Amino acid sequence: MDHAIRAEGLVRRFGDTTALAGVDLAVPTGTVFGLLGPNGAGKTTTVRVLATLLRADEGHATVGGYDVVRDAHRVRQMIGLTGQYASVDETLTGVENLLLIGRLLGLSRVDARARARQLLADFHLTDAADRPAKTFSGGMRRRLDLAASLVGRPQVLFLDEPTTGLDPRSRNELWDIVRGLVADGVTVLLTTQYLEEADQLASEIAVVDHGRVIAQGTPEELKTKTGGQVLTVRPADPAELPTVVAVAGEVAGTVPEVTQTTVTVPVNDQGVLPAVVQRLDAAGIAVAELALRGSSLDEVFLSLTGHRAEGSVETDSDLERTPA
Repeated sequence: MDHAIRAEGLVRRFGDTTALAGVDLAVPTGTVFGLLGPNGAGKTTTVRVLATLLRADEGHATVGGYDVVRDAHRVRQMIGLTGQYASVDETLTGVENLLLIGRLLGLSRVDARARARQLLADFHLTDAADRPAKTFSGGMRRRLDLAASLVGRPQVLFLDEPTTGLDPRSRNELWDIVRGLVADGVTVLLTTQYLEEADQLASEIAVVDHGRVIAQGTPEELKTKTGGQVLTVRPADPAELPTVVAVAGEVAGTVPEVTQTTVTVPVNDQGVLPAVVQRLDAAGIAVAELALRGSSLDEVFLSLTGHRAEGSVETDSDLERTPA
């Protein structure tokens, strides 16, 4: 299989801290590859090495067949990068931001303007093209930022937490844009703190923790690795929650996860569900919700790393102060 990105044994140290401890990646061309991991796992450091912004202490990597160290100039010609926060110039208009990028990339004034207008149309920003970027909504700024990374028609696009801070509608719009790019043959390396985002977009996922890839596969393959299904029980009366916890935990043989209204427990035995139902019925506990489903990607993450990914935001500015 043709791979747009290959990395073998990437090691990067910041002082006494090892941010990358031997990362291996192989990203198929024309796909979305998800890179997941808790805060400080090394996701952004990996992206910065692959984008030629940092040099690895050990190991090597290629993007589009070009070595990221020896052929850094060629790599930069074929990639685009969108960080966690929109980096557009707020004093410039939408079209001026894209014109600036085009001219910096060596396009003629005519070609740069044509490319800017095309991207503004593609990203549904034509009506706001002549407004200062500071007047844009958060979703509009993210779309403009992504458009800026596409001025040079990159073959490989690095998206580092691209939907951080966006509302659900803006996030869905950005997802559609990413799907369109992949349909046109662009390869996307996506880091995200949203498990749903990786599940929706990525055809393959690598989970990174403490600078190492600890699991890799399709979303469904990773879900299978957690072993079995998940039983969710919500009693009609929240006061009955302690009893539900005791019953579910005893029958399943493990400690359930509890919220204010719901009990969730992993299930590896098909007999657990009827046994829980029978015990709750015998105890006279009415159930408002009872569901048996496959593991979610969030539960995969929890199983692999020991904690959830929610709330983990690894910023570029943090990298300048502390290791990622």
